[in-house]
Amino acid sequence: MLSYLRIRNLALIADAELEFAAGFNALTGETGAGKSFILKALDFVTGGRMDVQSVRPGADKAVVEAVFELDGAEMTLRRELSAETGRSRLFRDDSLASLDSMADLRPKLFLQTSQHAQSRLLSPAHQAELLDAFVDAPELFAERARLLAGVRETARGLAECRERVRSLAEKREFLEYQSREIAKVGPHEGEEDELLTARVRLRGASEAGEACERALGMLHGDGGALAALDGLARELRILAKVDEGFAAESESVEDFRLRLRDLEGLLRSGPAAADESELEAVEKRLWDLSQLRRKLKRGIDEIVHLGREIEENLSFLDASELDVKRLARDEERLAGELSAVLGRLDAARGAAADALCARLETDLRELGFAEQVRVLVDFAPQELHPGVHELRGRILWVPNPGQPPQPLDRIASGGELSRFLLALTGLRAESDAPTLIFDEVDAGVGGLTLTKVADRLARLAGSRQVVVISHWPQLAARARRHFQIMKEVDGGLTTTHCRLLSKAEVEEELARMAGGGEQGLRLARDLLAAQAVS
Repeated sequence: MLSYLRIRNLALIADAELEFAAGFNALTGETGAGKSFILKALDFVTGGRMDVQSVRPGADKAVVEAVFELDGAEMTLRRELSAETGRSRLFRDDSLASLDSMADLRPKLFLQTSQHAQSRLLSPAHQAELLDAFVDAPELFAERARLLAGVRETARGLAECRERVRSLAEKREFLEYQSREIAKVGPHEGEEDELLTARVRLRGASEAGEACERALGMLHGDGGALAALDGLARELRILAKVDEGFAAESESVEDFRLRLRDLEGLLRSGPAAADESELEAVEKRLWDLSQLRRKLKRGIDEIVHLGREIEENLSFLDASELDVKRLARDEERLAGELSAVLGRLDAARGAAADALCARLETDLRELGFAEQVRVLVDFAPQELHPGVHELRGRILWVPNPGQPPQPLDRIASGGELSRFLLALTGLRAESDAPTLIFDEVDAGVGGLTLTKVADRLARLAGSRQVVVISHWPQLAARARRHFQIMKEVDGGLTTTHCRLLSKAEVEEELARMAGGGEQGLRLARDLLAAQAVS
C-alpha cells in the first residue's frame, strides 16, 4: 500500500505531500492542474525515467519520496534528479539502490492503468502477455524459456559452425600452403632472438681468439716483450748488487715480469676458438627464418601462432562433419522437447482463457455492458523456431448481440476500453493485491454506466488500496480520502498544490465537478448522502 508521497521541485510542484489511506483515494482538479505529475513522480521514484527539464526552474534538484507498506513492513524510497548533471540517485531505506532492483519490486507496489494502457490493450502482442499472466503454470513457462533459449543457442552454434566450415573450405588450399611452408622451417617462439644472440656470441669468440694470438705474438715474437723484460730484469739484478738504489726498481720489474708470465698462461688457455660450422648453421637458420617472414609477411612469433591456428582450423574442418551432425541432432532433440512443453502450455492457456473470459463477461455486465456480452480468445500459431509453434491468444469480443466476434481495436470505443481495462485490472490484481492506480479510467463513460464503474471501483477498494484520478463527481464521491490538485500563479511563477480536502471542501469540489451552481451542489450532496447510507 502507498501510504505517503512527497514531491519537491518537480515541474510545477514546489513541495507537495500526500498521505494516502487504505481503500479508495481520489485526486481531482481542473484539466492542466498537474494531476499527471503526481503519477509521473510515482513512476520516477520506482525506477521510471524523468527528463532533466522536469526539475523546477531555480532548483538544484528534484526529489520524490514515497513510503510503501509491503509484506507487513514499511519501505521508504527516495530518488533525486540533479538539475546540473541530469543524473539521478535512488535510495531504498536510506541505502543506495540500483534501478534494476525496481524491475521486480515495482509490480508488487502498484498496478497503474491509464489512457496509454488502453492503447496498449489494443496491441495483440500485449493481449497475449496479459493472457499469459492468468495462466497458473510457472513451471511450464520456466521450461519453455529454458528450452527455447537452448534450441536457439544450438541453432546459432550450428549456423556458425556451418558458416565457419564454408569459409574455411574456401581457404583450405591456401591454409595448407601456409602450413607446408611453416612446417618446412619449423620455427618456435623466440627463436629469432635466440639465434641473433648466438651469432653475436660466436662472432665475438672468433675475434677474441685472434686477439689472443696477436697478444702472444707480442710477448714471444722477435723483440717480444717477455724476452726484453727477462733481459731487463737480469740487468737490474746485477745493478742492485752493486748499487742498492736499484733494488726497488729491480723488484718492481721482476714482479711485472712474473705477471706477464701469468698473462701468457691465461692467453694460451684463453677463449675457445669459434666453431665456424656452428656460426654457419646459425647464419643459415636466420636466412631460412627471414625467407619465411618474407613469404608470409609476418614476424616469427606471429607465424608460430598462425601455424597453431591453421592446425586448429584444418583439424576443425576434418572433424566438422561430426560436429554439424551432433549440433543438428541436439537442435532436433531440443525442438522436440520444446514442442512437447508448448503443447502442455497451449492446453493450459486454453483452459485459463476459458475461465478468464467467463469472469470478464460477468464483470463487464456489471459495468453496464449488455447481458449478451461475450469475450473469447482467438488462438493462432506463432513460429518460435523452424517447425516449432505455440498458440498466442488475441482477445475478441461481442459487446452487443447480433455482432460477430471482432478484435478490440475494430469496435471498442474509449468508454468500452476503459471499462474493459477496469475489469481486466481487477482480475489481474486479485492474487497479490498491489495498489491499483486508475488514471481517467472513466474516460468516455457517462450516465448509469458511470455509476456501475464507480461501484466496481468501490468494490475493489474494499480489499485493496485504489487511487483514482477522475473528472467525475460520481467516482470522487466514493473516496475515503479526497485530494484536490490546483494550479496558482504568484509573481509570474506557476505552482501546483495538492491539498487534502475536509468534508465541507469535498462537497464544494464535487459541486464544482458537477458543473457548479445550485444544481451542482444538489448533486454533490446527493452523492455524499448516498455514500453515507452505503
